[in-house]
Amino acid sequence: MLKITNISKTFNPGTVNEKTALSNLSLHLNTGDFATIIGSNGAGKSTLFNAICGDFLTDNGKIELAGKDITFQPSHARARSVGRLFQDPMRGSAPGMSIEENLALAAGHGGWFSRISRADKQRFREQLSLLNMGLEDRMKQPVGLLSGGQRQALTLLMATMDPPKLLLLDEHTAALDPATAEKVLQITRDVVEKHHITTLMVTHNMQNALDLGNRTLMMDSGHIVLDIQGREREGLTVKDLLERFQVGAGKTLDNDRILLSEFEEK
Repeated sequence: MLKITNISKTFNPGTVNEKTALSNLSLHLNTGDFATIIGSNGAGKSTLFNAICGDFLTDNGKIELAGKDITFQPSHARARSVGRLFQDPMRGSAPGMSIEENLALAAGHGGWFSRISRADKQRFREQLSLLNMGLEDRMKQPVGLLSGGQRQALTLLMATMDPPKLLLLDEHTAALDPATAEKVLQITRDVVEKHHITTLMVTHNMQNALDLGNRTLMMDSGHIVLDIQGREREGLTVKDLLERFQVGAGKTLDNDRILLSEFEEK
């Protein structure tokens, strides 16, 4: 499904601000894989997502999606096949438009100044009801008035109304309180399973990285230093994961957010 071969990206080459964000990184996801990614700040997680989305061209290597070479495809063309959620609940939707209008845009049926059919409204109501957040009775309400959790759940629905080939979740619950984050994660599980969407999810929560999906990746200095799946992943603890990271990266994990989340789980 997703095949990344030896991609690299260096920003500001030849200057004092030169930074290698990705270094000959390779990754192969099968259809339906749900892989979580964890790593310290600057490991290259968001840069990897940006490369997949086409926000910049890589310095070398190849990116293929569903058998098609998208290495040089512009970002707007990739957006038809790649859905993405960000950490900030304010991104991914139009705050001044209603829930109904946002869903209409996501479904390709217009928005402002466009007529939304009765059939579309019924479809939107049914899909919103599956979120179990009461949004189906608030379809005329501006999205900007929703809570962060409600907005993130809505954005997830928008990104998967027409299921993408690949879904990228960039710490999409990090800005939410623990109870709301767990609810959005459950919605994420349900949506991904229902549509069998190939998914990559960046998280700072190591327990979530082990509990969700079928693969756990760890990144460091623009490399994937750990790829755990199958029987090897079963029964793995956070302590095990930290030890595996130390072996793979040759150093201890030093991200305060990740280590704090591990402490809070105890």
